[in-house]
Amino acid sequence: MTRLDVQGMTCGHCSAAVKRALEAVPGVTNATVDLSAGSAAVDGDAPVDALVKAIVDEGYTATPAS
Repeated sequence: MTRLDVQGMTCGHCSAAVKRALEAVPGVTNATVDLSAGSAAVDGDAPVDALVKAIVDEGYTATPAS
């Protein structure tokens, strides 16, 4: 599982957009987005840079969780 910190989400529509973007990345089997925590957890074998790019392309900021 890959965890990402996501900045810029303010509502349910934002978290739904991030979830859709992540699940569209090849290799992702499931994505869970937590609006209140500002995070996403992704199952599958997609590269982290592809996940971050998908979120950035939606207009949010993302970094691998430490």
